[in-house]
Amino acid sequence: MIVAEHVSATDRRSQLLRGVLDMCMLALLSGAPTYGYELVRRLNAAGLEAVGYGTVYPLLARMRRLGLVADELQDSPSGPARKVHRLTPQGRQALHGWAGQWAGLVDMINATLAGVAPSTSSTEG
Repeated sequence: MIVAEHVSATDRRSQLLRGVLDMCMLALLSGAPTYGYELVRRLNAAGLEAVGYGTVYPLLARMRRLGLVADELQDSPSGPARKVHRLTPQGRQALHGWAGQWAGLVDMINATLAGVAPSTSSTEG
């Protein structure tokens, strides 16, 4: 017999986000190059409050190793030069492909859930 584990809404959201955070970051970088600090701020503003520097910087390093993101140092008016991250042509291609896959996945999940109405009461049996 399989026993289902209770997963909190926060845990479920974190699990889902882990699978798509790189796509979200590439999407934000597709508009204009940006600093890591600004990227975290924009992710948080988009509703991804749980995403912090300890997540973003290692992910940027991994995407750089994969050739999806490139860095360059830019002078800062106050302090040392800062690293600016931008999408590479390979990163744009990956983002385009992932966005298409995401749209297909969302359609499939929405079709699967179409007959399931969200519960508005806590009286499930």
